Amino acid sequence: MSKNSSSQIANWLELAQQGDVVARDQLFGACRSFVTVAARVHLQRRLQSKVDASDLAQQSLLEAHRGFDRFAGQSPQEWFGWLKQIVAHNAADVAKQYRGTAKRDAGREVALMADSAASAAWDLTPADRGPSPSQVVVGMEQELLMAAAMEQLSEDYREVLTLRHLERLPFNEVAERMGRTRGACQMLWQRAMEQLKMQLTTASQESTHS
Repeated sequence: MSKNSSSQIANWLELAQQGDVVARDQLFGACRSFVTVAARVHLQRRLQSKVDASDLAQQSLLEAHRGFDRFAGQSPQEWFGWLKQIVAHNAADVAKQYRGTAKRDAGREVALMADSAASAAWDLTPADRGPSPSQVVVGMEQELLMAAAMEQLSEDYREVLTLRHLERLPFNEVAERMGRTRGACQMLWQRAMEQLKMQLTTASQESTHS
């Protein structure tokens, strides 16, 4: 993760847009974890038994790769915003296929990621009144670290963190979704948070010393 800083992303993006095939491969490889986490967020919970987040991520990365020449942005934030749009579009298409069996809570549809500590950098679309450029860079750095760290966790840990922090569900509903008791889910969440913090600390130290 130390090599996947926003400055490195910007460099790969610039070179890739100039036709550097190696830089393009490095760019997409560095963004794989980010896209996978985005896919997990956008997938409706009831569809996860039918559609794997990694499959949605792979499809989205493939489409982004094929349509790379149509990307008109220049900055990393525009790049990540473009990737998120592709993921969201593909997730919506999947949801339409299962519309009869997978209806999501309309109250949470817009609010995904809204209040979690890791959510600030997910909205990378430039705004008239928003964070300073330096704050955006810091947010992207944190988001890349968070995405990579999440992908290092076990499936149970990723699931409980996704339900609790990304979908913002209370523990009672987390327990229902996971088929466990509330107490078991709270213990699982505590262990998942400990592992996530360890992963983030390691990744941050690697980034600092790179």
